[in-house]
Amino acid sequence: MRPGQIRPRPTKRARCMNASDAAQDDACVRVELGERSYDILIGPGQIKAAGAQIAARLPGIRVAIVSDETVADLHLPALQESLSAAGIGHTTVVLPAGEKTKSYNHLIETTEAVLAARLERGDAVVALGGGVIGDLAGFVSGIVRRGMRFVQVPTSLLAQVDSSVGGKTGINSGHGKNLIGVFHQPSLVLADTDVLDTLSPREFRAGYAEVAKYGLIDQPEFFTWLEDNWRAVFVGGGARIQAIATSCQAKADVVAADELENGRRALLNLGHTFGHALEAATGYDGSRLVHGEGVAIGMVLAHEFSARMNLASPDDARRVASHLRAVGLPTKLSDIDGDLPTPDILMQHIAQDKKVKRGELTFILTRGIGQSFIADDVPSSEVLGFLKEKHER
Repeated sequence: MRPGQIRPRPTKRARCMNASDAAQDDACVRVELGERSYDILIGPGQIKAAGAQIAARLPGIRVAIVSDETVADLHLPALQESLSAAGIGHTTVVLPAGEKTKSYNHLIETTEAVLAARLERGDAVVALGGGVIGDLAGFVSGIVRRGMRFVQVPTSLLAQVDSSVGGKTGINSGHGKNLIGVFHQPSLVLADTDVLDTLSPREFRAGYAEVAKYGLIDQPEFFTWLEDNWRAVFVGGGARIQAIATSCQAKADVVAADELENGRRALLNLGHTFGHALEAATGYDGSRLVHGEGVAIGMVLAHEFSARMNLASPDDARRVASHLRAVGLPTKLSDIDGDLPTPDILMQHIAQDKKVKRGELTFILTRGIGQSFIADDVPSSEVLGFLKEKHER
């Protein structure tokens, strides 16, 4: 192994089901949750192998594939063919693409389609798409018949390293992002690295923000590795698999220790309190701001706010901004197209954040690169003053 190289722990890979059948360069990460443990298979060709992998773990099931119009055009036929070859009966629900699909209307539409297909509690919903489809389909699987099986086939980098792992599902409300949902773990995650080559550069960069997040939470050596190797991650191959597997392992470890986000799991929200507020304030308009871009700005703001509170060096915030800017991500409020949301509007959305407890603000702050922590009772006046400063620049 070269100096600075980072890989998932071998013991995790050894416990994965059928790991010996995987290609040498593939990776498998195990999410340890007792009887509800599951594998994350990472590498090329996972969609073509999906039928065999699902049949091995969930024999005799039928499935409802939930996808969006963009992803379905590219990848649905390959998944359907794989399922058919494995003898898995399937129906399909194709929804519009975009963040606005995470709505009550599409939740009802998908729920009714699954019921109309007469799928049973032991059958499964398969999410073929990015974070929007994964969140919506997972919510459907969690509430139909009080809980069906669930398989994630994430097709965006963001979904592969973040939203497909850990069991958070849900939809958005007019009051804020992801406010309606349930924890419902998948039975399997298939992260096909081939499909990432079909993403636009903007989509891939947005997903990369979540990769960088894991280094900034508590793995400073991984962030350093990304600073040196991000170009190779963008190109693909082993570096991409390595970055995805390291990210998934980091999340798997946190989820295993705190599945329902009663403590440490909240660290995974680094940058998200600011980021979600920016998304809501821009009306979830993907032409202006997509989720990963909001997280990128949010992580820079979290480091800058930490420096303002004398918790961390301003040099750390500059380093984070420099790296994210180098890969082409937005890093400040003025990078958002159109009129900037006012600090007061942003504060209204922050007040609706899921981490607010009894009206007190909770932020993920940092004492430096890889030294994030949960800060309770953050004074709203300090946050508002900080946002006003940033808004004026």
